[in-house]
Amino acid sequence: METFLELLKIFIPALLVMLTAWLVIRSMLHDDQERRRQDLLLQTVKTVTPVRLQAYERIVLFLERITPESLIMRTARPGMTAQQLHSALITGVRSEYEHNLSQQIYMTGEAWEMVKNARGTVVQLINRVASQLPPAATGEELSRLLLEEVMELDAEPTKIAIAYIKSEMARIMG
Repeated sequence: METFLELLKIFIPALLVMLTAWLVIRSMLHDDQERRRQDLLLQTVKTVTPVRLQAYERIVLFLERITPESLIMRTARPGMTAQQLHSALITGVRSEYEHNLSQQIYMTGEAWEMVKNARGTVVQLINRVASQLPPAATGEELSRLLLEEVMELDAEPTKIAIAYIKSEMARIMG
């Protein structure tokens, strides 16, 4: 019995020291793991945020480029028929969209929906105005009618999308 008590006197303190060491090491490992996770998260934010902002900038540029005024200025040429201009305007919107399609991975779903809606509305507007003209109409007539339609809108779809993008960029930046 004495031997048993002597062994208990040795094992109980040893067990307490081992348990304390295990708890301290576990806590240190957990804290180290949490610190590494925070460092990785911070590094990711430092890397991704500039790329996201650049994507939003490119999308704003895209939206500015597909406004009817901008499209007409870039695509209309003297002597174009309304049909030729209509085709060139639609091709311009599609080309710009395809060029910026990859930016959606850096944007929220809501922001990308706003961009798609703006593009779709611009295409619908161009198609609707072009369908109102006779086949022999000139590009100048299409341009004039399209600009008149845009002026009658309460808010241009591209401007609405740009305002939304700007508000998201403000949230990202702080």
